[in-house]
Amino acid sequence: MTAVREALPENRYGRSEDRRADRKLKIIGAVLGAVLLGVIGWIGYGYVAGQGLSAEVIKFKVVSDEQVQVHLEVRKDAGAKGYCTLRAQREDGTDVARKDFRFDGDTGRIDEILTLRTTSRATAVELLGCTDDGGASS
Repeated sequence: MTAVREALPENRYGRSEDRRADRKLKIIGAVLGAVLLGVIGWIGYGYVAGQGLSAEVIKFKVVSDEQVQVHLEVRKDAGAKGYCTLRAQREDGTDVARKDFRFDGDTGRIDEILTLRTTSRATAVELLGCTDDGGASS
């Protein structure tokens, strides 16, 4: 014959207080996770919204030992003024040209082909950065 048990043995499956503590930890973890996501979102929005100026070198072409043509695109707020700095390097990494390109148009996008005069044959062109006259840098 089999005996029928009416209640579970005590302390065998944990106490009900442990369940309450686990629930509290889950709630605290969820709240802290939501706060962390909010902070990351706020920082990301501030970073993206704060960049009113961006630029990139689309392509470059070595014309001769003394010249490089650079296709530069600048995206900015309409009416913003500033400059971008470009540099050309030869194969060993030595700078052979450096030029500041000034922009002050009323449009939000500037697409220019610039010519850099070099001291020797360039193999690479790099955009060092852009600065608006308000002082923000990218």
